[in-house]
Amino acid sequence: MNGIEKITQLIESDAQAEIDRILGDARDEAARIAAQYQGQADAEAAELAAKNEKAAAEREERLVSAAQMEARKVTLGAKQEMVEKAYIRALEKLCAMPDEQYAAVLADLLVQASSSGREEAVFSKEDRERVGKAAVEKANKASGKKLVLSAETQPIRGGFILKDKNVEVNCTFETLVRLQKAETAGAVVKKLFPEA
Repeated sequence: MNGIEKITQLIESDAQAEIDRILGDARDEAARIAAQYQGQADAEAAELAAKNEKAAAEREERLVSAAQMEARKVTLGAKQEMVEKAYIRALEKLCAMPDEQYAAVLADLLVQASSSGREEAVFSKEDRERVGKAAVEKANKASGKKLVLSAETQPIRGGFILKDKNVEVNCTFETLVRLQKAETAGAVVKKLFPEA
């Protein structure tokens, strides 16, 4: 090997060493920058994951709360329906009493509702024929009043309307049950749903 070849080889070797050193520094710098950005990316990913997890937990909480509210609403609606059915059933039972018992109940109501003792008792067509006369007679006999069975009838389910000139006292079972419902609904709910 001659002198020029040695110098050329030395220059190439120095150049290669410089290239290797620069490439090594560049790789190290690239690795450092990549690690830095990877750390930032990991931190941002963790932050986003935490935000998403928190948002998902909040959404789940809202959905659970809405579902519980809807369940309470449905339960309340079902309970209200059952209470309403209890009063409808009570009205049906009142209207379906045996004639003698029904006439006695109507007679007691006539005595309680009468103020002048000379009113006219208006029944439904069915009740007038079934127990009207017996109820009025029992009421008069028990109280000494002079109530009269009206020839007029009303489209009511049970009970009667007591008329005295321009004054009417509504003693229909529909009205009496509705009034009792306003006073007793709480007790009925407790009886039907003791856990409530």
